[in-house]
Amino acid sequence: MFLTITTTGTIERPATDLGFLLHKHPDKAQRFSTSHGTAHVLYPEADAERCTAALLLEVDPVALVRRGRGKGRGGAPDSALAQYVNDRPYAASSLLAVALSTVFSSALRGHCKARPELPERPLPLRIEVPALPARGGAALVERLFAPLGWAVAAEPVPLDERFPQWGDSRYVRLVLEGELRLADALRHLYVLLPVLDDAKHYWVAPDEVDKLLRSGEGWLEHHPEQRLITNRYLARRWSLTRSALERLELARLAETDDAEVEEIDNAVEELAAEFAEQEGQPEQEGQTEEAGQTEQGEREEAEPEEESTPRPVPLAVRRREAILDALRTAGASRVLDLGCGQGQLLGELLKDARFTEIVGVDVSIRALNEAARRLRLDRMPERQSARLKLTQGSLAYTDSRLTGYDAAVLSEVIEHVDPPRLPALEYAVFGAARPTVVVVTTPNVEYNVRWESLPAGQVRHPDHRFEWTREQFRDWARGVAERHGYAVEFRPVGPEDPEVGPPTQLALFRQETGETGETSTTTSTTPTTTPKEAAA
Repeated sequence: MFLTITTTGTIERPATDLGFLLHKHPDKAQRFSTSHGTAHVLYPEADAERCTAALLLEVDPVALVRRGRGKGRGGAPDSALAQYVNDRPYAASSLLAVALSTVFSSALRGHCKARPELPERPLPLRIEVPALPARGGAALVERLFAPLGWAVAAEPVPLDERFPQWGDSRYVRLVLEGELRLADALRHLYVLLPVLDDAKHYWVAPDEVDKLLRSGEGWLEHHPEQRLITNRYLARRWSLTRSALERLELARLAETDDAEVEEIDNAVEELAAEFAEQEGQPEQEGQTEEAGQTEQGEREEAEPEEESTPRPVPLAVRRREAILDALRTAGASRVLDLGCGQGQLLGELLKDARFTEIVGVDVSIRALNEAARRLRLDRMPERQSARLKLTQGSLAYTDSRLTGYDAAVLSEVIEHVDPPRLPALEYAVFGAARPTVVVVTTPNVEYNVRWESLPAGQVRHPDHRFEWTREQFRDWARGVAERHGYAVEFRPVGPEDPEVGPPTQLALFRQETGETGETSTTTSTTPTTTPKEAAA
C-alpha cells in the first residue's frame, strides 16, 4: 500500500522544500522498520517546480497475524485463512496511518529544525491514495475531506474491469488537492484513513482518545461528521467515544470564548470549599480538606460542643431548602439546574417525586462526572435514573435542548460570569429557553463584613467575578424581568441581619400571564451601580 504527496514551487520557493518538512532527503531512498513490515520513502520526482514524496508500506502478513492476534478485518478466530489472505498489503488502512505517524513524526507535529518557518507555510498539495477502503462509498469520502478545505476526487474502483456488470468494489482511488499546511494534511490522513477503513488492526485502548484529540486539534471540534469520525476511530467503544465527544465540545467552547480549556473546565471545587460552605463560612483559598486540620496537615482536637448548643443549619442547606420551596410553590415538575456543579441540588430534587424530569447542565466535564459519581448514577434504580439527565453546555449560548421546561435554577452561578457576558446568559435563559419560573441565588456582598475569616474587600470565592449588594441584584433582576416579560419577587436566604441583610439573596422570576406585578420582600438604600462596577 502507498500514498504520494506532491507539491509545486518556484525558484524562490522550491518544491524540494518538501524534503525539509518531511525530514527526508529527496536524493535518497530510505527504509524504516515498523511493527508490521517495512516502510520506504522515495521521491519519484524532485526539482524546484515539482516534488513528489511517496510512502510505501510492505506489510508482513505473518507479523500482522502474530501481533494482531485476531484483531481487525478478517481476523476472527474462526477465519484462519482470512488472516493470511486479505487486503492489508494493498489497501490503505490503519497500518498506513501508523506508518505515516512513525516515519513523518516531526512533520506531523509541525517541527522543522533546519527551516523553522516552513511548517507554518501553506503549500499547494496533491495527495493520492490508489486503493482506499471506503465503508460508506465515495460520498462519505467527500463528506469527510471536503469540510477541511480539500478538493476531493474519489473514483470507485471496479471489482473487475473485464466484467463491468459486477459493479464497483468498496475501494476508491482518492485524490486530494488543496492549499494547506503539511502538518494539517498529515493529521487529516492519520485520522481519516482508519475511519474510512473502519477496521483497526490493533486494540483500541483509552490512550487512543488522546491521540485522536491531538491529531484532530483545530479541525475535529468543528467537523460536521465529528460523531462518525470519533465513533469509528475509537472502534465504536462507546465509553471512549463519549469521553472524546465531551472533550471536543469543551475545546469548542473554550475556542469560542477565547479561553484555555482549564479555565472553562474549572467547576469542580475542592472538598474544603464545600465543607466551609456547609459550616456557613465563605470558601477560602488554602483551606484544608477536613475540619480541624492545619496547613501542615496536623490534626487538632476539636472542642467538644455542649449538648445544649444546637448545631447551626449550614447556609448551603438553607439555600437548597429555599430553592426547593420556590419550585414547589410554583408547581414545577420539569426542572433545569443550570450550572449544576457536583450535583448537590440534583440530589435533593431526586428525593421529591413531584419533580418528574431533572436536567443538570454544566460546562465542566469534571463537574458532571463528579455529579454522576456522587449521585451513584450507575447504581441508581432505573425508574429514578430515568428522571435525571446530565448535559454539557454553556449558559452563554442559546441551546434548543433547554426549551420547554417548567423551571430553571441558577444557584450561585451568575457571580462566576464575567459582567460583559451576563447579557448573553440573560438571553440564553430568559429569552431563548424561557422556562415558566426561574430561581436565581447569589451572595449578598454586604453580608461579607460578618465573616470574621474573610479579609476586607475579598470575595467569598476566588472564581467570583463580582458580588452584588442587595440593590445591585434587584436592579439587575428587575431589568431582566422587564426585558423578557417576567415578574420578580425577592426572598432572603439564611439569617437576615438588620443592617446588612441575609448572606444569600434569591430572586424568583415568573412569566407574566396578564396583569403585571412585582413583589419585593426586602428593601435597601444602597446606591445602584452597574455589574462592571460591582466586579471592580
